[in-house]
Amino acid sequence: MNKIDIKKVLSGFSLFRDLDDQDLEKIVEISITREWKKNSHVFLQGDPLENVYFINEGKVKVYKSDANGREQIVAILKKGEMFPHVGFFRKGGYPGYSEVLEHASLVVVPISQFEKVLVENPHLSIKVFKVLGEKIVDLQERLEAQILNNTYEQIVKLLLRLGELHGEKQENGKIVLKSDFTNKDLANMIGTTRETVSRTLTKMKKDGLIFNDHHGNMILDTGLLNELI
Repeated sequence: MNKIDIKKVLSGFSLFRDLDDQDLEKIVEISITREWKKNSHVFLQGDPLENVYFINEGKVKVYKSDANGREQIVAILKKGEMFPHVGFFRKGGYPGYSEVLEHASLVVVPISQFEKVLVENPHLSIKVFKVLGEKIVDLQERLEAQILNNTYEQIVKLLLRLGELHGEKQENGKIVLKSDFTNKDLANMIGTTRETVSRTLTKMKKDGLIFNDHHGNMILDTGLLNELI
């Protein structure tokens, strides 16, 4: 991908959408593109924190792993999103892993050079901080859900959030959530077991809250799900 293509890709990100050509060129000049195959890792937990990534194509899972190998999924990211969000103005290593779920094309920006551009362009720094703020609010809401809600309610909220981020809204108001997420993935997002998720989804199907189409995709009745919370 040449610089013209990189500029076109980056201009589609909300972070850069309002920049004029001159400011955007500063980002483009320090950017490169790379591709990763499915199941490969962009970075590992503890690797030196060097780059921030913007997804042009594909899907990436960001997760943490403890000493016992237990996985906690932080986010499933898609085209138009960036990661990691902890990359600016700090030293150390990546706080988690990033695994490619679908063949990915990413724009790679070195953090050290990006920070210089941010210092020289305060208005861009403000936009970055707004994006980080939105992520902090999302993480805070997820933490509150774990503290205040039982497992059933956590799973309801998780399905609604995934539907909003990754689903396709139908004319009847229901949302199609493609079969990208296994029960294990869902369990790892909220810190429960795969068996608990499986039992809960089975109950939701019996209650008519969700069902599967012939492709294995999950159909969410968001109206009924919202009534539960």
